[in-house]
Amino acid sequence: MRIAIIGEDGGRIGQFEQALADFGLDWDVVRPSGASAAIDTPLPADVYVAAPRETALMTRIRERHPAAVRILLLEAGQDVDAMQALDCAHRLLRMPLDAGELIEAVESLADLRELLDNPELKQRIGSIGSLPPPPRVYIELTQLLRDPESSNAEIADVLAQDPAIAAKVLRLCNSAYFSGGRVITDFRAAVTRLGHQQINRLVLASETFGSIQSANGVDREALQDRALRTSRIAGRLLAGASAELAATAGLLTEVGLLLPGIQASGDGPHYAEAGAYLLGLWGLPMPIVEAVAHHHRPARMRSGGFWVTGAVHVASALVSGKDVDEAYLRTVGVYDKLPRWRDMAAQLAEAA
Repeated sequence: MRIAIIGEDGGRIGQFEQALADFGLDWDVVRPSGASAAIDTPLPADVYVAAPRETALMTRIRERHPAAVRILLLEAGQDVDAMQALDCAHRLLRMPLDAGELIEAVESLADLRELLDNPELKQRIGSIGSLPPPPRVYIELTQLLRDPESSNAEIADVLAQDPAIAAKVLRLCNSAYFSGGRVITDFRAAVTRLGHQQINRLVLASETFGSIQSANGVDREALQDRALRTSRIAGRLLAGASAELAATAGLLTEVGLLLPGIQASGDGPHYAEAGAYLLGLWGLPMPIVEAVAHHHRPARMRSGGFWVTGAVHVASALVSGKDVDEAYLRTVGVYDKLPRWRDMAAQLAEAA
């Protein structure tokens, strides 16, 4: 793993290098002296880490080395800058550079490469001039929801920052999937009625399916409809925190179809792997990335048992009308639950 760190204090970089040595990580750390050294190099880095003032450079790196991962460091209080920075960076970390945080971020990227060790996929994704940036409002809401003291009013204020997203969230809230016959007319009522995590997923759906510019001729409304139904079913197949992971993964199973040059069938990488690669770059939890990557072939999962990938596979198959992998369900010991799951999916479809 080759990491280029630009515009950060040399002492901090030294601490990072010492941490690598302490953990026995054989990563190559380089310190480009300027923009030209960072960009015009015969050996591009796998990961570029830059200070806040280097956003223009990160944009140039995105154009010159689109396959590289871009991490931007931001100081506390730069919330507005953070939202703008998502146009040129895949990940945002706090400044000054924290060795532990950077190691964790880079290791998650290494896990992503191991999970999706497909040279053709990397080449295809790398050829896309600019991968879609992470969804802004979703990330801001996620950060807010980590604070147990966050109020519904604060969450409603975040929603109100983007009128287009706000309007779409209200429309989704009042759809048959979520309203339960009760009309929701304002953000606070939506947050109270649906709960924080459900609102967060609706925002994620709104931003993901509405902001990625695709030339693939995808029916976005149909795609989003399947996503919401898959999310709802997947979340009911598991319990506790696992249910939340499954619901979010179910929402994103087909996001790869929106990426330029990725098709539902035919030559090239499968859309599931392409979508998982994008989500991994965005920094979503690895169980979600794995579920999206393998939802069409759950038996490929290295870990046993019925967990997030299995739940998303079942939900996606039931929603799309495809065959459920019954051999896989027998292997993980849940085949007997399939008739009940089919009935539940049918009831939800009728209610919609």
